[in-house]
This record gives sequence, C-alpha cells and structure tokens, in this order.
Amino acid sequence: MWRQSALLVFVLLLVQQICATSEQEHACPPSSCGKITHITYPFRLTGDPKGCGDKWYELACENNVTVLYLYSGKYHVQAINYNNFTIRVVDPGVQQPNCSSLPRYFLSPTNFSDVEGDPYLAFQNRDYSWEYVFQHIVFLNCRHAVIDNEKYVETDPCIKWHSKGYIYAIAGDLIAKDFEVGCEVKLVAPTSLWGLDTYTQMHRALIYGFELSWMNLACEDYCGNPSCTFNSSSQMLECSSLRVCRNFVVGWQYLTQCGLFEIIRGPNPELEHKLDAYVSLFVIFGHYILPFLASKFLFGMTLFIVLLIYKWRKRHLSIYENIENYLEQNNLMPIGYSYKEIKKMARGFKEKLGGGGYGFVFKGKLRSGPSVAIKMLHKAKGNGQDFISEIATIGRIHHQNVVQLIGYCVEGSKRALVYEFMPNGSLDKFIFTKDGNIHLTYDKIYNIAIGVARGIAYLHHGCEMQILHFDIKPHNILLDETFTPKVSDFGLAKLYPIDNSIVTMTEARGTIGYMAPELFYGNIGGISHKADVYSFGMLLIEMTIVEMLEGDIESLEIPPKPSLYPHETMENDQSIYSSQTMSTDFISSSSYSKEIVTNPLVEDVI
Repeated sequence: MWRQSALLVFVLLLVQQICATSEQEHACPPSSCGKITHITYPFRLTGDPKGCGDKWYELACENNVTVLYLYSGKYHVQAINYNNFTIRVVDPGVQQPNCSSLPRYFLSPTNFSDVEGDPYLAFQNRDYSWEYVFQHIVFLNCRHAVIDNEKYVETDPCIKWHSKGYIYAIAGDLIAKDFEVGCEVKLVAPTSLWGLDTYTQMHRALIYGFELSWMNLACEDYCGNPSCTFNSSSQMLECSSLRVCRNFVVGWQYLTQCGLFEIIRGPNPELEHKLDAYVSLFVIFGHYILPFLASKFLFGMTLFIVLLIYKWRKRHLSIYENIENYLEQNNLMPIGYSYKEIKKMARGFKEKLGGGGYGFVFKGKLRSGPSVAIKMLHKAKGNGQDFISEIATIGRIHHQNVVQLIGYCVEGSKRALVYEFMPNGSLDKFIFTKDGNIHLTYDKIYNIAIGVARGIAYLHHGCEMQILHFDIKPHNILLDETFTPKVSDFGLAKLYPIDNSIVTMTEARGTIGYMAPELFYGNIGGISHKADVYSFGMLLIEMTIVEMLEGDIESLEIPPKPSLYPHETMENDQSIYSSQTMSTDFISSSSYSKEIVTNPLVEDVI
C-alpha cells in the first residue's frame, strides 16, 4: 500500500514540475533589443534565463540589432507578429538607398522542411488551406537578351555583374516553360510582398524582408498536436479534428489536416446523411481493412525480396563452383592454396607491386623461401571464364620464357594466382621511362626480343594445343634478375587444336595499339596465330625504333641492308660491319642465325 502511495506522490510531483516549467517559460519578463521590443515566448535572447523561451527560437542581440541565425545565414529581425505567428526578417546584404545591393544568402522554400519539429516553416494552414508566407525573387544571367517574356524584368542599370550577359529578375515561381535557353540561375531570395512588376518594386520588397511561420509550435501548445488552422476572420487557432473540419467547410471543398482521410461536406443538407455513411465506410476501411491489406503487402514484399536474394546468391556462388569443379576435374599442376594461406603468404597484402582492371598484384613469400607475385583478382564476370582460361593455359606449360604459375586460390568469391616473382618488373618501365631514356643495352634489347619470340613460338607450336595469347605488349613481358623475358597474363588467351590455321572468335580482345587489324575488322582476313605476331611486331617497334627516333644522333647505328634471302644478308653483313656493332653480333652467332631462319615466328615477321 505504501508503495502505491509513494508512486502516486511521485507522479503528482512530476506533473507539478512539468507544469511549473511550462508556466515559467511563459511567465518570464519580455526582453528587447534595438527596435524589437517585447520579445516573449516562444522567443528568447541569448543570455536570457535558462527557463525562459524555447531554445529552438533563440535570437541574438548584436550591436543593438536583433539577429536570427537560419541555415548558416544571418538575418536581421524586423518584426514579430504574435497574432498570426510569424516573424519577419531581412537579408543584411540589401541596403535601402542602393538598388545594386543584393542579398547575401541563397534561400528558397525548398530549404524548409515540412516535417514536425522544424522550428520555422515557409507556409501556414490558413482557413484549412496551405499558403506560402513568402515568394521568391530569382536572379538570372542570360547570354542573350530575352524578348517577349513579361516575367523577365531587366535589372539594368542597378545590377551589373562582372560576368558577361544580361541580368534579369523574376518574381514568383520559375516554371520549366518560362526558362529561356542560355539563362542561368544566380541567386534566389525570398520576400513576403506580392504584385512585383518592376525591379524597383522588387528591391523594395527585398528591403521589406520575408516572413517565417512558427505556427507549428503554437498548434502544439494550443491543440496538443501540430495540426491546426488559422482562422483569418476570428484571428484564432482552430484545432483540426474531424468535427471541426466538417463544421467549417463551405461548399464542395478539399480539406487538409483532418486525420487519415479527407472529408468532403456538401452545401445541401439533404446530402449530409449520405456523407455520414461515406465517413463511416472510410473509418472502417482505415482502421481495419487498410492495416490488414498493408500487412499482407509487406509480408509478400518481404518474401519476394528474400527469394530474390536467395536466387542471386545461388547464381553468384555457382560461378565459383564452376571454377572449383574445373580445377578438381583437370588435376592441374599448380598448387591450390586457401585464402588464409594466401593472406599469410602476402603478409597482409602490405607490399603492392601494381594493379589494373583485373585486380592488384602483391609481393609475397613462400614458406620455402622464394619470393612470389600474388595477383588478387576482382569478382568473376560471367562464369569465371578468364580465371579458368589463365589457369588452364599457363598451368599446363613450363618454358624458360613463359612465367611459371606456382599456385592458385578459389575460396568463395576470393580468387588469386601465385606466380614466380620477377625482380625487374615488366618491360614497359624500361621502355616508357619518365626521363625518356631506355636503360637497356642493345644486347639486352636483342636478347629480350629473341626470348619473347621463343616464348610466343612455344605457345603457338610447342604444346599439344595451340595457345593464342591475344595480349602481347610490354606490360605483359616480365623480366627476371638476369633480364630474361617471360610472357605473362593469360586472361585473354584461347586454346585451339594445333592444326587450326584459322580460329573463330565472338568478340575482339586485346589492347588498342597492339591488336591485329583482323581482330576488329572482320572483312580483311581470318584470325590466326599471326595476331600475336602482329602484337610482337608492335612490341619490337617500341623497343627499338621509338628509342632510335628519340635518341641522340651520335648513338645511332645503321642497320643491315634488308634482303628477302637471310643467307645473303648474313654474307653481306659479315663483310661490311665490324664485330663490335649490334648487327655483327646478330649475324656472327651461328646459333642465333640458325634460329632466325628456322623460327616460324620470325618468318612471319619477315
């Protein structure tokens, strides 16, 4: 019993405290600042006692001027109307004697939110109809003079901006059909005066300022909720209940703020009983049928979304299941790693070597000691064909001039390839250097070219299947510590029977600048291994001719005379050039000479 009594006393004290606080907010003495006197609830000045006024309606007094801070803007208060619940402010940038002065701040009705809790609104509910308490003036800069449009008011000679063109002002809404071509909105400023036909009137309206409504708070205090209307005749607030709405409708008129459903009341008393029946149906529908239908709809939508997610995940995971099944069935040589092992191998992916559209490459280290390059690929497209292609291609070959695939990782959406590490990186950084010089000797350039040719020839003729790379370029030629070149990046490679001289493709593949013409012009010939030969030729051009054109004249060396007969070329060159030049080195080596004659790749280039 004593607990119930204590609880009752506590509730009474709490209600008393709330009422006392509310009375204190209203009972505080009025404040004043400059020409604004009698500042009372809900407004307060900075420095007023803590319990006075509402903190959302706090004003400042600066240099004897009442100031309202609104949306990062500073406005001077001109008047507070406690009868219609508005406060009028003006932009301090507008000066009365100077018609060239403009507002400092860009402000329009769209800056104001219509949700409950916003201290100020750009509109009011007056006589059950929403009305804006201000309109805006739009300033535009047009490249050409606007003719035959009365809404565009010339601001000359008052306003002359530094930008070229013509300055116009429009009072009221600027709809799409009135927006002239070549015009740009420069400034939007509000005003609570209407009927503005000249710029002089517009400037006076800006000096007058604009009103803001704080009727939401008044409705909350008077009605217990923000839904009420201001009766212009009685100058009083009227709470928006169903009964009030129906009593104050005149004629067939749409009502607002009257609950969930808006009611129409006819002027003919004979129709009242029919309307009452409609109201009853609306109430039944709103309280019983609508919630039931809404719950069914939400349940159905939730089930549909869950089904979509399930289908998407199933399809997404099937991509990686295809990759895993392929690798298991073909028993390829590379080692399969888990993602945890890959992450440990890459030391948390701290050392990045490079990246591109395929993903990123990180430096790692095997437990046995050797360094490796780990290519972390982006999510698979289609059925993971590029990933399968690279493993299927490079996983079955081992050649001195083809990069070795050590292992791979397929774990859910995580995909990685582990290659032998190439300390000197890719060939492009030696060709396209920032200072414009190639830091490779002629011997190294020659050896790199021969090595790349060997690698490509092996791909074309040295395997049980013909492997077409389709992306030979400097970026995909890696160099080890001795500058031995290795062909890499088999994401675009295709496997064909060794006896297929012409192959079919559904889409072009490769890099622009290195692609053979037949890859994107289907009417000039079939696609074959010569597409890689063309790319190899472009690679040779960048390695030698570009350097020759950009190098010093003193360092140029005359190449041997071209001939259709390689043996004749060797004999002539041996009698002309000394053994110190690159050409003599090229000819005097019997093993290289034999390779040049017999290598099918070089024969294609010739």
